[in-house]
Amino acid sequence: MDEHKPGDSAAGWLKELLLGKPRELRDPTIFRRIALVSVLAWIGLGANGLSSASYGPEGAFLALGDHRFLAVPLALAAAATVFVIAWSYSRLIEAFPSGGGGYVAPFKLLGPTAGAMSGSALIIDYVLTIAVSVGAGVDAIYSNLPESWRTQLILGFPVKLLVGGYVIFVLMVLNLRGAKESLAVAAPIFAAFLLTHVIAFGAGIVEAVPHAQEIVAGASAGFDSSVASIGLGGLALIFLQAYALGGGTYTGIESVANGMNIVREPVVRNAKRTLLYMSVTLAVTAAGILVFYWVFSVAPQEGRTLNAVLFDRVASSWTIGQFPLGRWFAVVTLATEAALLFLAAQAGFIAGVRVMASMAVDSWLPHRFAALSERLTMRNSIQLLSLVALAVYWYTGGSVAKLVVLYSINVFLTFSISNVAMCVRAVRASDGGRPWVRTLVGHLAASALCITILIVMLVVKLDEGAWVTLILTGVLLVVCILIRRQYARTRTRLRRLEDAFANLPGSGESAPPIDAAKPTAVLFVESYGGLGVHTLLSIFRAFPGYFHNVVFVTIGVIDSGNFKGAEELEALRASAGHTVARYVDLATRLGIAAAGEWRVGTDAVGEAEELAADLGRRYPRHMFFGGRLIFRRDPWYERLLHNETALAIQRRLQWKGLPMTILPVRVFET
Repeated sequence: MDEHKPGDSAAGWLKELLLGKPRELRDPTIFRRIALVSVLAWIGLGANGLSSASYGPEGAFLALGDHRFLAVPLALAAAATVFVIAWSYSRLIEAFPSGGGGYVAPFKLLGPTAGAMSGSALIIDYVLTIAVSVGAGVDAIYSNLPESWRTQLILGFPVKLLVGGYVIFVLMVLNLRGAKESLAVAAPIFAAFLLTHVIAFGAGIVEAVPHAQEIVAGASAGFDSSVASIGLGGLALIFLQAYALGGGTYTGIESVANGMNIVREPVVRNAKRTLLYMSVTLAVTAAGILVFYWVFSVAPQEGRTLNAVLFDRVASSWTIGQFPLGRWFAVVTLATEAALLFLAAQAGFIAGVRVMASMAVDSWLPHRFAALSERLTMRNSIQLLSLVALAVYWYTGGSVAKLVVLYSINVFLTFSISNVAMCVRAVRASDGGRPWVRTLVGHLAASALCITILIVMLVVKLDEGAWVTLILTGVLLVVCILIRRQYARTRTRLRRLEDAFANLPGSGESAPPIDAAKPTAVLFVESYGGLGVHTLLSIFRAFPGYFHNVVFVTIGVIDSGNFKGAEELEALRASAGHTVARYVDLATRLGIAAAGEWRVGTDAVGEAEELAADLGRRYPRHMFFGGRLIFRRDPWYERLLHNETALAIQRRLQWKGLPMTILPVRVFET
């Protein structure tokens, strides 16, 4: 819950207009209503893979130089690679159906450090997914505009960059509303993209067939000439370089395995079906575009993408009377391509935030990145990804050539680590009677492909920006390790505090009944442990003989770690009830009249505020309490890593005129 309730102010009205109304957690259909069937998941996650055909084949084709007849074997290699990687990720989906596979698989199979490395690479990858998709989409739009428009400025800022920044902002708002709502506008875009490209491909085939013999003869002559000048070895090296530099073609395949939390039950079946849809459409589209580049002798034009040139060539002769039908078809096709690229940025939000949440649950990132908003979205992660993507987009000037280099490095780093992890899993399963040899061979082949592409890209593009990705990923990895160590130190300190109160003796007196008219201490507790027990004892030391009752209040926080189904929510409710019951039992043994209250929600502060108002009416002579750990040294990052829930509740209650005191609990370093 935020500071303003929707509808009670202009700010609340605007928030509800942009983000929609809060979700009702008690709705038994909530999980089905926010989950996506295969087709919608294909649109939300598959757009990232399919849209890569807008820039991946271009990079590969340009790397061929004068040896463009290699486009046909390159197209076949690209399609085969798509299916190999897709197969490996379908196995990953089976092994880790809860999602976050690109992070979870290395974490569980290769160890925490490998998991953190893959997860860090994925986070940078999804930031770049947003930036490169938006950049390529803006390029597609500007391919249809006059040259003078490309240098337009507003207040000294390039209009082209402002357009990309605006698109990122709109995508952020849509995703803050929820993944399913953000896809409501996506289905017609996706359908239009497929339809226009099917028409273009069909027309291209019809136009090329009469010239097939001439095309084949040209390829044969080109091959003979190239072998004579540079030899088979040189030609093979050019092919390998082009194959690797087309690595952007395969980006997005991993999105399904990482974003499975949004897929409707049965999760594995629907996720694998989504992956199949994605791989088939991507393989056909990317391979077809590569072949058509060669068949139609597409060459670069200033300020235009190769796809823009291709569609103009394919449809140039289409007219109805004096109406240039072909020209307008090319414009519409590029428009659908741009829209799909903007849609592809969704993968950065849908899958990226779920990787961040998985890492936050495992304490690699601040726990707040696993928190859910009223709309059941991971608001903190969405906002952070948007800001960083915007910064990267502006830093590179929206250059797709630069962004694709940065993007592809981390994609193939995670591909490689994940497939190595699955090789380990296949070997471990060798005694289980499964066809582990076939699985192992498949993942070894996928690993070899991915590692080869990664190495070639690093060697060829290291001085063109590949080093930037490595530095960013390395810095994030170091930060993740430091955060996890800090959380581990805090847990160690808390265990020492809990040990001090492990065997608290009872008073031997029977506890009196609750009397709501007498002074009541309302104590907010998170879980049963030393912090809550110490705070309880401190209340009665600070106010001897004053309080007659104590009411324990706990809020079960719904985050991405437990928001997976009705069973997990019921387990959270049971855990919250068990927590207050243990505190009530302790107070009763100490001779104190006690009761317990609990709720579950996405926002501990908001739920505590509502419950406090109710308790304030039921217990007129009340005072609220909370406990806060105090260390001898209190660095700034402690406040970032911990939510400071007690202080936030105190501010909210004091604004409402409800008294609350936070009692310090000292924890010594040694």
